[in-house]
Amino acid sequence: MLQSPYKEKPIEQWEEITTQLVNDHPLKTDEIVDIVLSSWNGIFMSDIGAGKYKIGKDIFPKPQIMGFLLNEFIALELSKRYPGKWRGDITANEKDLVYLPDNYYSIEIKTSSNDKHIYGNRSYAQKSSRSKKSKSGYYLAINFQKFESGAKKLPQITLVRFGWLDHEDWIGQNAATGQQARLNPEIEQKKLLVIYQGE
Repeated sequence: MLQSPYKEKPIEQWEEITTQLVNDHPLKTDEIVDIVLSSWNGIFMSDIGAGKYKIGKDIFPKPQIMGFLLNEFIALELSKRYPGKWRGDITANEKDLVYLPDNYYSIEIKTSSNDKHIYGNRSYAQKSSRSKKSKSGYYLAINFQKFESGAKKLPQITLVRFGWLDHEDWIGQNAATGQQARLNPEIEQKKLLVIYQGE
């Protein structure tokens, strides 16, 4: 497991540590935003099936599907820009975006149609030695609008954040059947740096 850059550091220093982590990453924030926005727009430009159906015109996927597509488009765009350096995950123990020269900089993507929060599945809050991949490391958090009935414009990306989260940051639902993990608001504010905010 990766050692937390925040270990034994007071909460007052977290924002400064996050800024340093983001600055040290091989991807710069402007390019991350460009990749996210171009990938999102690419979803609506794609033709699907023999009928060449379009998302946002003929098909209106649920947020989970839009999140999946965005994740895939980002991985494809990144690997196209940096062949041999970046690629999407192939095995279950890899992050969503794999940085081949140094796995330390690999990135997990979290998307949500919530206005400002992101969520993980229940396993993110469980301590297990059998976990398929590390839940600590760099995170790209993306919030977007969902399709609204009768809306005349396509949903937009509303918030993009980049930073570092540790396994211990995730809080599981109390109910035994709860399938979601969340973050303390203070964690989201100090360990995820806002790099884009939509209108």
